[in-house]
Amino acid sequence: MGGHVTGAVTALASELPEWVTLLRAPNPGPMTLDGTNTWLLRAAPGEPALVVDPGPADEGHLAAITAQGPVGLVLITHGHLDHTESAARLRELLGGVPVRAADPAHSIGGPPLAAAGIDGYGLRIRVVPTPGHTADSVCFLVEHDDRQVVLTGDTILGRGTTVVAHPDGHLGDYLASLELLSAYRGIPALPGHGPALADCGAAADFYLTHRRARLDQVRAALDAGARTAAEVVATVYADVDRSLWWAAEWSVRAQLEYLGRESGGDDAGLDQP
Repeated sequence: MGGHVTGAVTALASELPEWVTLLRAPNPGPMTLDGTNTWLLRAAPGEPALVVDPGPADEGHLAAITAQGPVGLVLITHGHLDHTESAARLRELLGGVPVRAADPAHSIGGPPLAAAGIDGYGLRIRVVPTPGHTADSVCFLVEHDDRQVVLTGDTILGRGTTVVAHPDGHLGDYLASLELLSAYRGIPALPGHGPALADCGAAADFYLTHRRARLDQVRAALDAGARTAAEVVATVYADVDRSLWWAAEWSVRAQLEYLGRESGGDDAGLDQP
């Protein structure tokens, strides 16, 4: 789920490895940008592909995925419906291939993902736990033919910033995950929404700077007398279309929790530090 920053967070990837294919779902919107990115990874012609994030329940999109068969495995970066809604149907269309996610609730026909990674289908895949956007968020570091990519789900987007939706999202975890991803210098990032980026580490640095600046703005709003999450949104996110303030309030609640302050309902005040 994207935020309101509309520009790319770092340079776009000029080219991707030949073993990477993008299929974009037809579900564009304020929170999904151009639509959900479904990534297919195939080590060589004829080898079973890996599908990452099958996307929404759209039969046309599923037909486009199945046309890329054979497929050996479906991987999930996190459990939001715009990434997982079609997983069971895709598994059916593909003859029962396993679907694997960090959360057992989204794993079908296979064990939940473990940090040890996955070897097979001619690809080396490391599962990188990156909680924060959601508790179950993971990224995938994939290597083949001396080239690497990082599939970042919604932890890093190709355009804009992601929503950390309290209470499932946790800002402290998210900042730690960005610190981890900042080490992946010069490796292309394949996000869940938006275009591919040239440098995962540079994108993580941008996100860290943006989040820290937002925290400073929230602190200033509280010091100026904001008493509810909604009042913080009205001050800090005044430049955001009001139709997206509901999503901004999710992030504000995560920011308040991170700052050690609690917010109640619209009529409730904030605890003072």
